[in-house]
Amino acid sequence: MFYTYILKLSDNSLYVGHSSNLKQRLDYYKSHRVNTTKDSKSIKLIFYAAFIDKVKAINFEKYLKSSSGFAFRNKHLI
Repeated sequence: MFYTYILKLSDNSLYVGHSSNLKQRLDYYKSHRVNTTKDSKSIKLIFYAAFIDKVKAINFEKYLKSSSGFAFRNKHLI
C-alpha cells in the first residue's frame, strides 16, 4: 500500500506527503528526523488515503498541493 497524508503541525500549518509505510514515516516526523517538520513541537495526522498504486498516491499528493487541491482539502478533508 501507498499512502497520501496530511499532517497538522504545532503552528497550525498543514504538511502533505506520501509514503509506503505510514506508521514508520509518522515515527520519523515525531522524532524530528525530517528537516521540513523538525521544528514543529507537535505533529498530528489529520487525514490519509491508501492507494494500491504508488503513482496514484504521488498524483493525489500533487493535487492536494495545487490550488484546486487546497479548496478540495479545506472543503472535504479537514
